[in-house]
Amino acid sequence: MEHWDLIVIGAGPAGLTAGIYGIRSGLKTLILEEKIPGGAAAECPLIENYPGFPSISGQELISKMVEHCKKLGAPINQLEKVVELDIKGEKKVMKTERTTYTASAIIIASGCHHQELGVPGESEFRGRGVSYCAVCDGAFFKGKRVIVVGGGNSAAVSAIFLSNLASEVKLAHRRVRLRAEEALVKDLGGRKVKVLWNTELKEIKGDTKVKSVRLFDNKNGGTKEVKIDGVFIQAGEIPNSQIAREAGVKVDDSGYIIVDEQQRTNVRGVYAAGDVTAGRVKQVGVAVGQAIEAVIDAFGCIKKPYYYKG
Repeated sequence: MEHWDLIVIGAGPAGLTAGIYGIRSGLKTLILEEKIPGGAAAECPLIENYPGFPSISGQELISKMVEHCKKLGAPINQLEKVVELDIKGEKKVMKTERTTYTASAIIIASGCHHQELGVPGESEFRGRGVSYCAVCDGAFFKGKRVIVVGGGNSAAVSAIFLSNLASEVKLAHRRVRLRAEEALVKDLGGRKVKVLWNTELKEIKGDTKVKSVRLFDNKNGGTKEVKIDGVFIQAGEIPNSQIAREAGVKVDDSGYIIVDEQQRTNVRGVYAAGDVTAGRVKQVGVAVGQAIEAVIDAFGCIKKPYYYKG
């Protein structure tokens, strides 16, 4: 088993930052990513609140972070999924689909995955008109009719992005006010996006692909069917914490990993950062800051400098 000082699970903004700071701290650091680098951030069409970048796509920002990692020599093993953790001893053991590693400390930066609505037709038409990523699939709906479901930042950004491609964009939100940032709400107001308030998606219909959706007005109680070519679901996220939870890492009622101010979990030498943690704000800037804090404390835990208080 190959031993590392620090292993980072996940290569989103938090994981890539941890890799950068791990190498810079002199720690032998490995990043493991079950898919490709980027996480949810790579799916964001536009990021306008990350300091130093007034406007940048998620893919471009992630590309810069990956390049930074490579320049420093931080290895990123993509398409290598962690399937089991044993974190009881001083050496943390990680079994992946390829091999087994040990590490003196680990940082869990596994992020979240998209929340499904669970409505009829959703799974049937996934990839045939149902999508969870506007930047990934938006080009397939150029000149077509689409509906975005959700009320947060992701839903607003997706609707704004799609307004430059689709002939008609609707945004369905079950409440009367969006949760998105005010700047995004203002931008949305200047676009060709029709917001459907108090509206819930109840069914997705079609044949070989999506043809329509059934919408419910939760204020007046009425139901209507609307012709649609594409459905973009932005209804929230579920933390990718199952492996950590099974290994004994404490999570809250929603499955988010509980950490302290140093990003420590309840297990010594095990840290968590980014969207998988129980923090209230899910932003790239927050993920980066949490990862830095985690690496700094992990360095102390591993190297035990005179100033470290474990």
